[in-house]
Amino acid sequence: MQLQLPEASVEAQRASRLLHNLIATEIRLQQGWISFARYMELLLYAPDLGYYSGGAAKLGKDGDFTTAPEITPLFGATLAQLTTELLASSPALKPQILEFGAGSGQLAFDILSELAAGGAAAQPLQAYYIVELSAELRARQQLKLRDFPQVQWLDRLPAAFSGVVLGNEVLDAMPVELVLLGEQGQGWLQRGVGLVGENDQFVYIDRPADPALITQIPDADTLVPGHLTEVHPVAIGFMHSLAAMLKAGQCGVGIFLDYGFPAAEYYLQQRDQGTLMCHYRHHAHPDPFYLPGLQDVTAHVDFTAMARAALDSGLDLLGYTSQAAFLLEAGIGQLLLRTPPENALQYLPQANAMQKLVSPAEMGELFKVLAVGVGLELPGRFSRHDRSHRL
Repeated sequence: MQLQLPEASVEAQRASRLLHNLIATEIRLQQGWISFARYMELLLYAPDLGYYSGGAAKLGKDGDFTTAPEITPLFGATLAQLTTELLASSPALKPQILEFGAGSGQLAFDILSELAAGGAAAQPLQAYYIVELSAELRARQQLKLRDFPQVQWLDRLPAAFSGVVLGNEVLDAMPVELVLLGEQGQGWLQRGVGLVGENDQFVYIDRPADPALITQIPDADTLVPGHLTEVHPVAIGFMHSLAAMLKAGQCGVGIFLDYGFPAAEYYLQQRDQGTLMCHYRHHAHPDPFYLPGLQDVTAHVDFTAMARAALDSGLDLLGYTSQAAFLLEAGIGQLLLRTPPENALQYLPQANAMQKLVSPAEMGELFKVLAVGVGLELPGRFSRHDRSHRL
């Protein structure tokens, strides 16, 4: 595949080659094959070289993609308003937030700024925890959030937590396995990565799949040979860990905003080449072997699998809906109107930014919101657009 993408600097290409060599060494040590999930894990999280652990800019106009907090502070302010409402309605809920994978720190900054300004009429937040696996991103967050002493960084989920857990575009960054329905008689195959040639080029190598991987796919036996898709054992494991943490804390909610589908849509025949996608300098393409460590590699979320994992682990399904419906019910429209529409110079940019978050043609429909928890419920108005029945 010849990709017409912006050229990386000499330094970036050198770092990419180091990661390529590290992965190639592991493949040789594993008898010439590693699972795609392991390959993706190294691409994204290998110490000092992976996409999220290296030094390249990732978010915003100078990075590879833009997330909702980078578009407008209204996103974080809306989540601050909802957090305050949940705390007021649930006395057992401790006034603390845990954000998993905080990126640039912009979402935390906007939430804490809104709370500090009193715009959400909130009780003081005892702590804002950030679970961050990337030392490089943690350093950026510490600089961004230096004026908020309640922020604390963690290396892993705590054993118990009561409060609000936030994950914005977190589940899509967890490594996935690729599975392929082989020709007649072959059954399902697990796609992994091997090497070919003197330059150790990465290639796909398929081998028989563990049947346990296929249980995530509804009606797997009705699909036709050649169907390629992703399954999400790492994200499912994360949901089990989240459930154990919230149950130990006795009262808490996890809110996850991400792009994805319920299983009935995820595994449609029309989507027979899966959802895996790479992002480099605001260009999207399908080749995960291009410039290892310099591009993001993601897959859409199977929200049915996430909800089922939470339910199986003892959490309640509190809601599932589109990002548009969630943000509008959480009050983003009212927050926009704090800027008078007559002040066009300030109002129009904010209105345009909000439109990107809620428009069905932008992020409003592709992005979904899953809320799970224990010991509380979402405010009743969120049920008006609930789509839990589609899971």
